Amino acid sequence: SLSLPAYHSQTDPAPRQIANEQLAGLERAGLVKLAWLPGEAGHLLESVTLVPENAEALFALLNRMPLSVYRARLVELLLGERFRFNDWRLRAIQYGLDQLREEKSPAPFSLTDEDFNRDLLTALATLDGAREETPYRVFSVRVFNDSKRFEALMGAVATLARRNQPEWGELSNAEILRELNLVANPDHLYLHGAWQLVDDAGQVMSLGEFHPSVGIPAMQAARLRRVAVSASSVLCIENPTSFYEAIRNTRFAVTALCLWGNPSPACRHLLRCLPENVALQVWADIDYGGLNILAQLREQVNVQAKPYLMDIETLESHAMWARPLTPADVNNLTRLARRLSLADMQPLIAHMLQRGLKLEQEAIGLP
Repeated sequence: SLSLPAYHSQTDPAPRQIANEQLAGLERAGLVKLAWLPGEAGHLLESVTLVPENAEALFALLNRMPLSVYRARLVELLLGERFRFNDWRLRAIQYGLDQLREEKSPAPFSLTDEDFNRDLLTALATLDGAREETPYRVFSVRVFNDSKRFEALMGAVATLARRNQPEWGELSNAEILRELNLVANPDHLYLHGAWQLVDDAGQVMSLGEFHPSVGIPAMQAARLRRVAVSASSVLCIENPTSFYEAIRNTRFAVTALCLWGNPSPACRHLLRCLPENVALQVWADIDYGGLNILAQLREQVNVQAKPYLMDIETLESHAMWARPLTPADVNNLTRLARRLSLADMQPLIAHMLQRGLKLEQEAIGLP
């Protein structure tokens, strides 16, 4: 159906007369069937119906291609490219092919923009070349000789990755691209305490003299081989505000790292380089996102990672600053409770669902 406001104009009959004449010509050619409103034959149309048997002739007249042709072209393109991949990208292409065969939307692939589809497949094929943290525009220049072309493809790449890589299902577009070593600008990891880092060239970096904290490039962190600290544990803090509150409090001696939300690949690598006898503690919001961070660190870094100030007592003692759970929170927490890595957190999750509350870590006063 089409919306033609001028067709029903009470002041200018020209658009209606022109439309009626043109559509009547198409009907005489056997391309459409016209239905007029009762008592308004030749004056006001009720509907215009395409004659399926003559659709190709109408498409030729309009200089347009039928959707079936677009679908066939996209199928041919995807079939020709899928041999390049054997991971989530292959699943993404197969999903698109399955959608096309069922005459459903292949989005984010486009039915009509072939240049977009080719560039999207080119971006997917060249992701392997981003072996270290790479800014979007640098990647775009390398691949397309155009610093802005990748901007139009970023959402599609993230959508395909989220749909076909299960562990990325809850990540934002930026976080998914970061998993692929693509970032808006180079990231830094913020550390506090007497850290000692050894990179792949044997260079030793001692950070204990920096106060209150020091940021190291994520690219440098990704090349570390050994990490040591002068403490028995490291506290991983979700948000920068709480990180700075913790290190500002001189009564609260801590060796800490700021996660800045979900831990990046470089952050996880740095933590995996710690000795086994260094305990990992995680201080995050008492909500779906914070618990998901704890699960990620247990599943990808250290299965023994312990929650810090993430319990029923902390939630209740700060309940006046808590916020109500949204319907999405309830669904996400219910699903999260089934994660094996969070078996010990089920009582907290059940309590949150019962009370309908969540708590940001900024509301918590440090002991």
